[in-house]
Amino acid sequence: MRRRVILGAALAMPAILRAGRARASTPVDVELVLAVDVSRSVDPEEQELQFSGYEAAFRDRRLIEGIAGGPVGAIAVTMFTWSDWHIQNTVVPWMLLDGAPACHRFADAVANAPRRTWLYTSISGAMDYAAKQFGQGFEGTRKVVDISGDGVNNSGRPVAEAREEALAQGIVLNGLAVLDRSPPPAALSSALPPLDTYYRQEVIGGPGAFLVVAEGFQAFEAAVRRKIIREIAAVPAPGPVTERFA
Repeated sequence: MRRRVILGAALAMPAILRAGRARASTPVDVELVLAVDVSRSVDPEEQELQFSGYEAAFRDRRLIEGIAGGPVGAIAVTMFTWSDWHIQNTVVPWMLLDGAPACHRFADAVANAPRRTWLYTSISGAMDYAAKQFGQGFEGTRKVVDISGDGVNNSGRPVAEAREEALAQGIVLNGLAVLDRSPPPAALSSALPPLDTYYRQEVIGGPGAFLVVAEGFQAFEAAVRRKIIREIAAVPAPGPVTERFA
């Protein structure tokens, strides 16, 4: 009899563990993954403008009020940098943002995150890495990936494949395209679509997906603030597919 009890307990243990993990997931309005381009085309000054833009966004009163206005009143956010197909680095792990103190802690973590520069631009690699970040202690009503960059995919597998797989998981892909002040040579750029067109057609996707365009890195802060406020809205209001900031 004792052996049966022990055996029954052992068989039940996986289900108990799964239930415990499920209960451990914290409900949030949005699970938001911030994917930041640090490829060779982003010089140190431009990279600093990106990081300072994200930092300022999470200190903004309007963003903090937007988080509080959701049904849960909390979101979960993580940030990683990306470049080549195999280079993605989480610089701020998942954090629960449920008020001004937590938002400022996230902003502090962004300010202190390492700045590194790599070579190529693998949007597909960023999508693949981002899709694996969900389900780590949080359960959001929406899963959103925020991809910022200043170039088209030139490393890794086709973007269309990575995009399709992410969308199949119920992930919304939003874009922040930065129109670089130092465009590629005419011979190269003539073969490429405008970056905002590329992001709109090849990168963003999912219910309510949208693109924000920053016309130069100087416009990045205003663009990213608007973008995140729109992403965390409890019921995203219908808006233009593309918004521009000069």
